[in-house]
Amino acid sequence: MKFIDKSKIRVVSGRGGNGMVAWRREKFVDKGGPAGGDGGRGGDVYLIGDENMSTLMDFKHKSVFKAEGGENGSIKNMHGRGAKDLYIKVPVGTVVRDVKTGNIIADLTEHEQKVLVAKGGRGGRGNARFATAQKRAPQFCEPGEPPIERELFLELKLIADVGLLGMPNAGKSTLISRISSAKPKIADYPFTTLIPNLGVVKKRSGDGYVVADIPGLIEGASEGVGLGHDFLRHVERCRFLVHLVDATEENPFENYKKINLELEKHSEHLANLYQIVALNKVDSIDEERKEELLKQFKEVANDVFEVSAVTGENVNKLLDFMGEKVDEIPKTEISVVVEEDTGAYNNDDSSFDIFKVAKDTYIIEGGKIERIAGVTDERNSEQVIRFQNIMKGMGVFEELAKKGIKDGDTVIIGHLEFAFYSDEIFG
Repeated sequence: MKFIDKSKIRVVSGRGGNGMVAWRREKFVDKGGPAGGDGGRGGDVYLIGDENMSTLMDFKHKSVFKAEGGENGSIKNMHGRGAKDLYIKVPVGTVVRDVKTGNIIADLTEHEQKVLVAKGGRGGRGNARFATAQKRAPQFCEPGEPPIERELFLELKLIADVGLLGMPNAGKSTLISRISSAKPKIADYPFTTLIPNLGVVKKRSGDGYVVADIPGLIEGASEGVGLGHDFLRHVERCRFLVHLVDATEENPFENYKKINLELEKHSEHLANLYQIVALNKVDSIDEERKEELLKQFKEVANDVFEVSAVTGENVNKLLDFMGEKVDEIPKTEISVVVEEDTGAYNNDDSSFDIFKVAKDTYIIEGGKIERIAGVTDERNSEQVIRFQNIMKGMGVFEELAKKGIKDGDTVIIGHLEFAFYSDEIFG
């Protein structure tokens, strides 16, 4: 199974409910006034960090997330119910990028940290909201705001205190299963571990730290050979590394150098991370070979341990030292520049386009203008006049004049269709 550390999702916030045109119809109230309620707000969409998740695998099966819309307003000034917000759980360590702009909009580094990625639409006002001393019976209401729809790119960077590195089959999965409650699948073939296993190691003091078993690297990993290019990113936030070396290999020191070269190629930060060297499988080599390897590795590393993940030899000694280093070395903070995210909110959708589709016919398209047209009753003169005033204020008629519209030409907006006469509009 391939480790899913990148995913693209589509999020859609909830549409705001429409306001309502309604009137009081009480038996003993003469000429009842407006009583149309407001629409409810649409649901917001949030991403929230969850330390219980370790991959983005869930998004392979579901990639579209939609919040509920708000209810429409009702009679007797009853407002529509607001919708519930939608929370999408992602692993801690997820970096969120807006696909359209390419901007990083969030870096979720803590459990239950949340970020708003799509604001729900506001509910439209009912006609009761528009009553004034001069206009006691408004025949119109507002539509709810449209939802926000956007594509997001998720990339996971594991947040672990210690990164466990080594060539394929160096024994990392065996070691992490011994030192923590993690139970990785173990088999004897290259690239056994394709999923970074996270294990919590308890210190003698009672608290714990997280060790990430990073999948085996090979030469060329920093250039993307195998799966190394993806996995190298997961090491960046570790406090330090434990480099597990298979002491039974023909040339363990060359394997050690190969992996360090890949770290150096990937980034200067990785190349400079403190490393503990753990010579593994020492139960399978003789004393002379042990001494030879110890001498060789102590020339390049200050802290070298001989261990056996299978038998447990010297593992506790290694763990005690790792615990000391976790306390000593501060957590690595990787600089991720998070941009201001304006895409989470309803942008001004008052722009419009005019298309001449025939010699005497024009179609107007645009978010705001089409939404207002949708709640305008062409049989109601008051609503039509209000709609014309809105169009005039938005500059629609000026743009039609620039397009060469003539008196008697047809204008179509949504379900509305009317003839254009300049004297009625410009007086």
